Amino acid sequence: MTKPLAVSAWVLLGLLVGGADAIAQDIEPRAYSNAPIGVNFLAAGYARTDGGLSTDGSLPLTDINLRTDSAVLGMAHVLEIGGQSAKIDLIAPYTRLSGDAKLDGDPIDRNVDGFADPKVRLSVNLYGAPALTLRDFANYRQDLIVGVSLQASLPVGQYDDDRLVNIGTNRWAFRPEVGVSKASGRWTLELAAGATVYTDNDNFYGGKRREQDPIYSMQGHLIYSFHNGWWASGDATYFEGGRTTIDGVHKNDQQKNWRGGLTLAIPIDRLNSVKLYASNGVSARTGNEFDLYGVAWQYRWGAGL
Repeated sequence: MTKPLAVSAWVLLGLLVGGADAIAQDIEPRAYSNAPIGVNFLAAGYARTDGGLSTDGSLPLTDINLRTDSAVLGMAHVLEIGGQSAKIDLIAPYTRLSGDAKLDGDPIDRNVDGFADPKVRLSVNLYGAPALTLRDFANYRQDLIVGVSLQASLPVGQYDDDRLVNIGTNRWAFRPEVGVSKASGRWTLELAAGATVYTDNDNFYGGKRREQDPIYSMQGHLIYSFHNGWWASGDATYFEGGRTTIDGVHKNDQQKNWRGGLTLAIPIDRLNSVKLYASNGVSARTGNEFDLYGVAWQYRWGAGL
């Protein structure tokens, strides 16, 4: 069996909802794994969420019942930085959102579709993931990897300041993160910690100014690699913070949320793989009572594959 390379681009397809805080809620196993220099990845997938998804924690909404259907296209390229492997990736989701909620006790509904904010990220491994050719990578065995990344969310998605619920966010978001991955036999334990910081939205719901504190997040993954190239992961993430201020008025909307999930990756052949994943809100203070299901296909090329 050819050594699987489905290790670097699945992170393109983490959490595919269009909400303002989605970047802080990503569940991404194998975010800091190694891959041969020069390999390219193309990923396409579909994800669905159902339930109490709050696209914006500062909104005075209750009894939220929203559904999103997202089609996602992502690309990644593996390169060398400082003798270690690095990766640059881009993800562009198109989302259809529908459902209802209550605004100050009055029922409202929303049906809209459009592009969510695209995300671009640079990930750099600092230790344990040397830059290797495809030939040399065949003999590589992971031990301890330490890496860092910076992801940016671009405010170009669908947004209407006359509506409370939108797919895009009309602001920038940046998430620096540090991650550690330790392999032992067929098991791999991964831990990552990050913080998502936001610029202000100066055109929030009728021209108001919306500010948001950073959201701090931690995630962990316990991964098992099977003999046939399949791998499975049990995933968990915790995120806290994100209190908002609207025109100088502080809101009581700080987040303290847990999510748990499962991931299964299935190699089809040397160039193609499929991934199935699901997660739900284990514990939530605000806007996390939703279920997420997704499927993705990945194609890879370059570096002599």
